[in-house]
Amino acid sequence: MNKPTKIAALVSYKIYPAKMGGQKGIALFYQYLSRLLPVTIISTKNNDYPAGTDIAFVPILGNSKLRYVNPFLFFKLRAILRKNKCNWLILEHPYYGWLGVLLKTFSNIKLAIHSHNIESVRFKSTGRWWWRILWQYEKFVHRQAHLNFFINDEDRNFAIKNFALNAAVCNTITYGFEMDKMPLPGEKLQAKKELQQLHNIKADEKILFFNGTLDYKPNLDAVDMILEQINPLLLSNKNFKYKIIICGKGLPSRYDELRNYTSKNIIYAGFVDDINIYFKGSDIFINPVIDGGGIKTKLVEALGFNLTAISTINGAIGVPLSVTGKKMYIADDGWKGFANKIFEADTTENIPPAFFEHFYWGNIASKASACISANSL
Repeated sequence: MNKPTKIAALVSYKIYPAKMGGQKGIALFYQYLSRLLPVTIISTKNNDYPAGTDIAFVPILGNSKLRYVNPFLFFKLRAILRKNKCNWLILEHPYYGWLGVLLKTFSNIKLAIHSHNIESVRFKSTGRWWWRILWQYEKFVHRQAHLNFFINDEDRNFAIKNFALNAAVCNTITYGFEMDKMPLPGEKLQAKKELQQLHNIKADEKILFFNGTLDYKPNLDAVDMILEQINPLLLSNKNFKYKIIICGKGLPSRYDELRNYTSKNIIYAGFVDDINIYFKGSDIFINPVIDGGGIKTKLVEALGFNLTAISTINGAIGVPLSVTGKKMYIADDGWKGFANKIFEADTTENIPPAFFEHFYWGNIASKASACISANSL
């Protein structure tokens, strides 16, 4: 008789409270998965763990970087796995791969890797000399896993080819959206009125929006593209009335003058408590990201809030055009083409139901649960 499937997830950094895209991607994945299978999250002591959830939390990891090479964690985790009768261990990212392989070998558990990027490729793109070492380690870890979850089809196909993985144990488990349908028109209208009042935006001005963690280089590069390439093109069109709102924390001090860009139609709002108002109340989400791996979580959220999006090709990786209808425009012909897409965008179209079938967290968790169950036999 098969034992009930019980999952332990090893999360090596703080994710609670979940405010940024990466944090939400892990927290919400397990929130919805725990409704289908028992989940224990093993993570760092500096998390503000939520109450009233089906998830069991075990805060045993320290905050020092040395936690990644602590050999005594093997004995602690083995005891936790036995106590909670877990038969699956999911690693968030491959960094604790050495520990996962040891536990797989000596604790009779099955190992899954939940990848959010091809990490070695991401670090190669940022100029880190040691990316080749990480490549070999990442390849080894994925080859040792019973199951591999990738954030998009591009990463999955890349890993199958370059890491020589078995396609049967590689699955796309994407970033998701919490609602299973778009917000009501009245909600969006109310949010737009709030933004207009808060930032002194006129009724006839389109609200363009960009959001991201601004100490992350691909997002900061996107801000540079807005300031240096896109906004000058928008300003040159005297018939187009607009404001660009930029939200996000971590903006380097050299961008202090950004707060004085209101004369150039740019509003820097910084970190805001309720980002949903901006997603609901804006007219167009601009995504001029040209680097970085994984999936652009902010693009998924924008589309889920029925916000028209203009994106670069790279910025739209992991978001299929087949599920976005006429809500996402891909600019593949330079920054002038990007600006023209903004001018031409029809913001009256609605995101189709297919988007929620693909990106609703409940559906994503069901797919992950089915993959785990199928590989538990």
